Amino acid sequence: MAEIVQQRIEDRIPELEQLERVGLFTKKEVKSIIKRATALEYKLHRLIVNKEDFIAYVQYEINILELIKKRRAHIHYQFKREEIEYPIIHRINSVFRRATNKWKDDVQLWLSHVAFCKKWATKGQISKVFSAMLAIHPDKPALWIMAAKSELEDRSSSESARHLFLRALRFHPNNKKVYQEYFRMELLHCEKLRKQKKELEKAEMDLVSGEYEFSPEILSAKLAEVVYRDATGKIKEAEFVISLLNIAAIFDFTKELQDFILQDLQANYTEDSLTWDFMAKRELEAPGAGEELQTAKGRASDISRREEGCCQVYEEGVKSLNTGMSSHIHRERTDVVIWAIFQKGKITYLWLQYIQEELGPLGQPENCGKIHWRAMKFLEGESVERFTSRYTLLQTGHL
Repeated sequence: MAEIVQQRIEDRIPELEQLERVGLFTKKEVKSIIKRATALEYKLHRLIVNKEDFIAYVQYEINILELIKKRRAHIHYQFKREEIEYPIIHRINSVFRRATNKWKDDVQLWLSHVAFCKKWATKGQISKVFSAMLAIHPDKPALWIMAAKSELEDRSSSESARHLFLRALRFHPNNKKVYQEYFRMELLHCEKLRKQKKELEKAEMDLVSGEYEFSPEILSAKLAEVVYRDATGKIKEAEFVISLLNIAAIFDFTKELQDFILQDLQANYTEDSLTWDFMAKRELEAPGAGEELQTAKGRASDISRREEGCCQVYEEGVKSLNTGMSSHIHRERTDVVIWAIFQKGKITYLWLQYIQEELGPLGQPENCGKIHWRAMKFLEGESVERFTSRYTLLQTGHL
């Protein structure tokens, strides 16, 4: 063991000499590093080793890297990185590999290695660590997503990210989160290409040369549509479809894709109350005509139109669904109606009607307390006294 430790310390001599020669460390500091490194090396080469010893070794080496970084900034010296930092980074990666080989199930240890690579190592090294980790932990969807995002964000490789998502789906064919992030990745890739194309057009560069080629299918988010079709072919839930529609809505170039998803939702998921709830709330968010919004009367008319449209969708949903399934949208519709009335000034009766709705056969009586709190928050002046009086009568059965 002593021979191995001695050899490892001797391997450090060139970098330590460089640190002293260029003025980043003093001779006394170099001697201190040798003494501390020797003690740490001995701990790693005992017959029975502890994970904490590996972590302490790594942390000490990272502290040295951080100190070198500060000293470089202080004396404005940016040379000899290959002789100084690179050997330290290589040594830390080696220690991490030894640790993760010994404690394969420790995900946090793997992620610590990833975090180190993101800050200090090469981008290629990050991919290697993720690859080794996924070989041991293919059962964890979050790690596949993390690895794919790293390929897209750290290495700008949509192809590698796509490959990882496809591999993840072999292990987790019905995982919603994997599909959602895969869908988002394709849209992010599309957005990046569209920006690149726009910049090149501004620079009046040749877009049909071998170096730059932009497929109309990719630019129009067709790859994201493929992901959507595959995902909804396996996961047939309105909530999931709506989640993908909400992701698409983040991007300003997806109107065609959003329309496609919306049509699918309306055609195939009308048995789910969430569909009606979503469609009704979309009516509230529908934009009005520009001319109409320029006057106070026009704005009021626009609000009224949108509220009316929202309520109509809820009414249609209540009629279309059976009693059990319609209870959710019935409550949501009531909420909107309570608001449509609030705008018109029938304030006290509006809240009492809401409470009575919840006390009815389709309501949830446990919500009455929250409604009462909201009423007291919104009401002002005489309306508070009037509401409190009538609410007391309602509670005692006299209303």
